[in-house]
Amino acid sequence: MLESLGIKRQMEHSVCFFLWYYAILMMDRGRESMKSVLNKNITIVEEERKKHSKASEAYVHVKFDYSGESWDGWAPVEYRRTGIFIKPDQTDRCMTYLNQVYQQMDPIHYPSWLEQQKKFWKEEKPNARTTKAFFDSLAKGGWQCVECTLPKNPNWARRIQDLKEFGYTLATDTKKFCPKCGENKTHLILLPLPRGGVEGNGYETWSPALRKRMIRVLHSIDVYEGTFSAHCLPDHKFSEIRWDEYTKANNPDIMSDDEIRAKFQLLTNQRNQQKREICRTCFQTGKRGRIYGIPFYYQGEENWDPSIPQRGKEAEKGCIGCPWYDIAEWKRQLILKLKGNQENT
Repeated sequence: MLESLGIKRQMEHSVCFFLWYYAILMMDRGRESMKSVLNKNITIVEEERKKHSKASEAYVHVKFDYSGESWDGWAPVEYRRTGIFIKPDQTDRCMTYLNQVYQQMDPIHYPSWLEQQKKFWKEEKPNARTTKAFFDSLAKGGWQCVECTLPKNPNWARRIQDLKEFGYTLATDTKKFCPKCGENKTHLILLPLPRGGVEGNGYETWSPALRKRMIRVLHSIDVYEGTFSAHCLPDHKFSEIRWDEYTKANNPDIMSDDEIRAKFQLLTNQRNQQKREICRTCFQTGKRGRIYGIPFYYQGEENWDPSIPQRGKEAEKGCIGCPWYDIAEWKRQLILKLKGNQENT
């Protein structure tokens, strides 16, 4: 009796184990079926990512085959102005993204995409003629050499930056051989994607009305010089080079004055470019910037705090105390420190 009972229990355990193993197997298969499958018309030409270190951008070399034609170029996978930041180990997400890019770049969509861009330049950027000339050249397709294909302009890099800030997606190869020049030159390629990127959560923008109110709320004061300027531009205190896909926030016209003061400062275009370079250097080297050569940080020190993430909203904590993050507050804190030192002498 006991022996038969023991055999029965063993059989029950065996059945339970089989059912448990079968359930796990089915779950694994379910997970596999949920994984993204790369479109069969997409070829990843090179596994190693291409990088544009100065802009902190990374791309995947792909070939898209369509009916009767193909596109061979670099698809950005780290591109802060459209909020794309796909890590090398995020294979599934990368395939999903490339499938989306492939679909949106189908030549069948190009005529309507081009019509949308014509409307954008006519209605929203009617005075940006110099930058539009670069867009018109790049919109023809393919890699464009900055020396012999794009419009002649000593400040072509600024025009390309304008295009990125307008929401366009471009890739940059700084050492591509140009058969016409006979040398390795910087080349650019424009991807005919919706402005703002595939996922539509890219670089922050604001309406002309809000822009005017920002300047009014901040009294048209160039915060670097501390003087009135008719040529100030709103600048995000938190540098976009440290944003990730979850960092972008909307800037509605109903933003309060306090929200504007907390988020923005005014700089001339020259200082805005200088800040970009300093923030890029900080991101790449971990060395925070200086103003007037003064090594003063009212919070933290010159080296980026390694306990703070490099990207995302939490990264903003690492910017606080840097003179470029909030120039007005940095000046105020520096004056307080100088006064304190004077009182102690």
